[in-house]
Amino acid sequence: MFKFLRLRPVDQRYALLEACLIGVISALAAIALKGGIGWLGGYRVQMANEHGWLVLPLAGFLFGGLTGVCLQWLAPDVGGGGIPQVKAVLAQFPMSLSLRSALVKMLGTIFILGAGFTLGRRGPTVHMGAALAAQLTVWLPTSPQHRRQMIAAGAAAGLAAGFNTPIAGIVFVIEELMRDISGFTLETAILASFTGAVVSRLFGASDVNLSGLVSQKGWDVTFVSQEIPFFYCWESVQDYWGFYFNRGILFSLRCYQNLSFPLPLRIAVAGLISGSIVAALPPFFRDNAGLRDFLITGEGGWQLTAIALIAYFILTLVAYGSGAPGGLFSPALVLGSALGYLIGVAEVSILEFGSANTYALAGMGAMFTAVVRVPVTAIIIIFELTANFELVLPLMITCATAYVVAEGLASGSLYQRLLAAKGINLREEAQVDPLLARLTAEQVMQSSVDTLSPDLTLDETCQAFSRSPHRGFPVVEQGRLVGMITQTDLGKFMSRSQPLTLQDMMTKRPMSVSPTAPLQEVLYLLNRYQLSHLPVTKRERLVGIITRSDIIRAEVEELHDPKRIPSGMEQRVTGEPSYIIYQTRSPAVGKGRILLPLANPDTVASLTEFGSAIAQFSQAELELLHLIKVPRHLAPDQVWVDDTIGRKLLQQGETIANQYKIPIHTQIRTTHERSEAILEVIQERKISLLILGWKGTKNIFTGHLFGKIASKLIRRANCDLVLIKRSEDQKQREKEYTRWLIPLAMENTQVEQLLALLPQLSALFPNPEYILCGVTANSETNDTQTLLETRAEALQKQLESPVESIGLSPPSQENQVLQLAREKACDVIVLLTNLQIASRSLILEPSDENNLPAMIANRFQGTVILVRPAPKT
Repeated sequence: MFKFLRLRPVDQRYALLEACLIGVISALAAIALKGGIGWLGGYRVQMANEHGWLVLPLAGFLFGGLTGVCLQWLAPDVGGGGIPQVKAVLAQFPMSLSLRSALVKMLGTIFILGAGFTLGRRGPTVHMGAALAAQLTVWLPTSPQHRRQMIAAGAAAGLAAGFNTPIAGIVFVIEELMRDISGFTLETAILASFTGAVVSRLFGASDVNLSGLVSQKGWDVTFVSQEIPFFYCWESVQDYWGFYFNRGILFSLRCYQNLSFPLPLRIAVAGLISGSIVAALPPFFRDNAGLRDFLITGEGGWQLTAIALIAYFILTLVAYGSGAPGGLFSPALVLGSALGYLIGVAEVSILEFGSANTYALAGMGAMFTAVVRVPVTAIIIIFELTANFELVLPLMITCATAYVVAEGLASGSLYQRLLAAKGINLREEAQVDPLLARLTAEQVMQSSVDTLSPDLTLDETCQAFSRSPHRGFPVVEQGRLVGMITQTDLGKFMSRSQPLTLQDMMTKRPMSVSPTAPLQEVLYLLNRYQLSHLPVTKRERLVGIITRSDIIRAEVEELHDPKRIPSGMEQRVTGEPSYIIYQTRSPAVGKGRILLPLANPDTVASLTEFGSAIAQFSQAELELLHLIKVPRHLAPDQVWVDDTIGRKLLQQGETIANQYKIPIHTQIRTTHERSEAILEVIQERKISLLILGWKGTKNIFTGHLFGKIASKLIRRANCDLVLIKRSEDQKQREKEYTRWLIPLAMENTQVEQLLALLPQLSALFPNPEYILCGVTANSETNDTQTLLETRAEALQKQLESPVESIGLSPPSQENQVLQLAREKACDVIVLLTNLQIASRSLILEPSDENNLPAMIANRFQGTVILVRPAPKT
């Protein structure tokens, strides 16, 4: 069965089966969450009744702090209600949704709600359902397009299990999360939602049963046409209440962030404040479920309901702003019902007809709409909870009015504003990556394909591989793709003595895609099954093949074509400046400043010695920098980080640099992007030279030449930049670097800048010898040799060291340089790089002259120093 699943990873039937499984798992998670909250909350109330009111603030403080520690160390991005995170993931933002997220969310929500925080558990059930669905798509084969639907189905199942409202779960996915009404989205959401609701109802995961409350309290839910004007009038009050609730939530978040407390302390303080407030209020406030029923039913009269309404509002702001894991669904419904009840009491006393209970239930839907901006979901939730048809018209009036008025006051739901506060700006029209969605397999594939016949013998197949640079071949019979053979497959049969044909060795029914398949599906299949080649077929006929290099080439072409990049795409995530969390300063000497970012403990000593020697030679200052990357949705100046490793690296570097008696500055920064932070430091600290360690590129025909960070710095840094790749041989590292080879592209205008930096680069090494070899793109070598000798003589006078000059002819310059390095026993090769090379990926032919520095750097076993002089202004 699993083999068949592997062959058909995007079969819709298995996706629907997976949706049912998601519904069951989400419902079980909701049941476990409810049980944990009930047990801990009941124990807290019992202890408070037996031992006094001090138990409440103490429980809030301890469990709040414990929750903060769990979030900070295990899953920092699962705080809050969880629905903003799900929206961001569905919009293709890099947030974590996994089994760990679900477990940490469950544990944190149990601690928070059990400790008495006035938040809801339905938002967390949505988050948990989506996270469990995301984990399931990792374990079971699912295409990238279907993965989004599976996550949305998990969210629908979580909402359905939390409220026992399966229809509302489906509508919420369509109206708020996905904005998608395609058939597959509906099918998966329906199956997951109804499965979750059925399992939840069997085990009683939801304790919200308004129909039971209505019958128990003997509510008279009525509505007459004369009340319509009054519903419109009081609805404006409800909308302003929702508007200020949203603003209050955002204000609370900003207040906590301004305190600059670590997350555990913020949540602990919120628990202490909440517990103290609850302890001063009547006893029914101690039980969240009882408090909710009290406010919904209004059984305490309008006076107590008004007091409880204000207190509940404040408690919700205090709890949510701290970052505690808890939702806003229940608070919005409860506050809406309490305010609706108060307005209903006033209306009945004035008009002497109508029902305050009708206003309370309609107020729930209106408040929910004003906060979340999902009027259809609000109507269906209240209707499914009450099962009362008399409420349909009042709900439609209030929810529709609430949506129009709320959008007029402030556009966008609270969830969008919460994401915007973290720097994530969603655009509804760009829910998938436009770059990957636009490209198809037909646009990327190679149409000319070398194929093999299934009747080839083992020897003939080996000969085919030996004559070709390819590592795999499609096997085709009468134009139809029947199999795939790779070098790995072939190696398994090399020791067989019996005669074999290719048909016996090939992988039958190989993975393939259609020409119209989007690039994101191609990438998914290549990565999931670790494929090097992916055939493209049309009605089982081979029409092309795709390799990873083809995909990289297509993406590079897209990214370097400004006309193809949608406007504003780079602004979808608003980055924030880096933030200094630790720094030391020495006296400034004003003769230049060298920046040395430290990240790898294995290279701290060598890089610091190199940078310190240059600083001593040029009488400059040395700036040691360590960067801590934080998730994009967390503010660098607010997130708590452990800087222990960074301090150790800086102390180790400072100890080495002190031996050179130079001014040393150190700093640790938190940032979203390390390259941007380095550029920021270069600008702020007036850096004259940047030194980076470099591991080299294992395969120079894939990926970026120097890595994303170094490539961006080479393009944008306005100072001299040096990349150092140390020798992989330990003995080579320990010996003194006495012989340096400097290949010079004679046509390059930056050669003079390189030669001017050379004395600084060799400051650490005593009495080195230099070999200048001239590299030219043409065969006119006489002028080149003369110019090379002139430069060698000038450099010898400047360095007071022997300098030898050797000219190279155009063909095979790379091999000549490497051969010369071996013949002369060179320890170091110094290469000049430039903006043109750094700005392109290495999808070039080996003969391309722009690849020369990369190919030399990757094949040379000694130390390589790449220099990019500062751009001329």
